[in-house]
Amino acid sequence: MRIEKCYFCSSPCYPGHGIMFVRNDSKTFRFCRSKCHRNFNRKRNPRKVAWTKAYRKTRGKELAVDSTFEFEKRRNRPVKYDRNLMGKTIMAMQRVQDIKERREERFHANRMKDAKPEKVSQARVEIEKHAELLAPAGVKR
Repeated sequence: MRIEKCYFCSSPCYPGHGIMFVRNDSKTFRFCRSKCHRNFNRKRNPRKVAWTKAYRKTRGKELAVDSTFEFEKRRNRPVKYDRNLMGKTIMAMQRVQDIKERREERFHANRMKDAKPEKVSQARVEIEKHAELLAPAGVKR
């Protein structure tokens, strides 16, 4: 069982789900849902559609370059089943996933570090603008 990636939004396509489009030159495109298929048919660029992974990566909201992405590449070479190898592979996959999650958390924290003072200043301006709403109801000025 292979979990494919949606061509448009990069979310997982599980077996039996979604739509597969095969072009005349026999290139296949997998779509997780009809929303992605419709956007592909309308010739929309995934890098300009706000809810796609490509958009988030081009705008710097997600990690774009990382060594853990190398492990996600598709490999088509068949390997004879070996129980020990499978166990080691699964352990390695879990380890890579942990490393990837920690790096993503660090990336997000670094991104939000600069946004915190801006958010605080905006909140202060909002409070000063609507100070009468915060005053108790019984007190009259």
